[in-house]
Amino acid sequence: MKCFILFVFFGAVINGVLSASTSKAPVVTTDNPSTTQKTTQKPTGSTSNVVTTPKLTPAEECQKANSSCDTCVKVGSVQCVWCASSSKCMLKEHVIPTSECGLADAKWAVCWVNYEALIIACSVIGGVLILGLTICICCCCCCKGNKNAKYAKEDAKYERKKTEMKAGQAERRAERKAKTDEIRKKYGIDNV
Repeated sequence: MKCFILFVFFGAVINGVLSASTSKAPVVTTDNPSTTQKTTQKPTGSTSNVVTTPKLTPAEECQKANSSCDTCVKVGSVQCVWCASSSKCMLKEHVIPTSECGLADAKWAVCWVNYEALIIACSVIGGVLILGLTICICCCCCCKGNKNAKYAKEDAKYERKKTEMKAGQAERRAERKAKTDEIRKKYGIDNV
C-alpha cells in the first residue's frame, strides 16, 4: 500500500511538472496552411467589417516572438526554443535542439530552466521511479516468501501441539481405563 501511494505521488509530481512545462494551445491543422485565413470582426455601428489576415507559418511565428524569452516560449501552437547565447527565438525542429542552439543555452516551455537541466531532471526522476518500482517489487516478493515461511512455522507449531495433546489424552484415557479395571476387579464387577 505504501508503494502504491508513493507511486501515485511521484506520478502526480511528474504530471504537474510536465503539464506546467508543456501547456500550449491546441494545434489546428489544415490541408493548405498558406491559404488558411484568420478572420476578425470589428464591432462598428450597423455595418460590420471583416478583416482577414494570413496565417503565419510556425517559423514566422517564432521569428515574430523574437523580443524576449517569455514571448518566445509562450507562442500558442508552435514549439519555439529561445537561445540565450544568440538571443533568438527559433522553431524547435527536433526533440533535442542541438543543431540550432546548445543544450545549456536552449530554453523551452519555461524560461527559468534550460533544456540541459530539463533532460537531467527528467532522467533523474525516471531513474528514481524505476528504482522505487524495482524496490517495491522486490519487497513484495521477499515479504511473500517470509509470510509463507512464517505460516509454515505456525502450522508446524500447531501440529506439534495437537500431537502432544492427543498423546496426553491417550495417556490419560489409558490411566482411567486402568483405574476402572482395577476398581471392577476389586469389587468383582464383570465387564459389560
